[in-house]
Amino acid sequence: MTAEELSEQDLAVLAVERGGWPGPGAKERAIRERLGITPTRYYQLLNALLDDPRALEHDPVTVNRLRRLRDERRERR
Repeated sequence: MTAEELSEQDLAVLAVERGGWPGPGAKERAIRERLGITPTRYYQLLNALLDDPRALEHDPVTVNRLRRLRDERRERR
């Protein structure tokens, strides 16, 4: 893996985030089953990816959508 590439785990986190989730708990269950990590760790990794230019290059739609949501939450605080 070169420095320019995202890890397999990073790619998997972005893939999970792209998925549509039918109800509460489904996403958390998928995180545990597909990635083998806790939802807390997932969100830590995801938040770091939002600031990673490689993630933006790989999946600009998802990253930009999540950045907007994060910015809106910050403004409400």
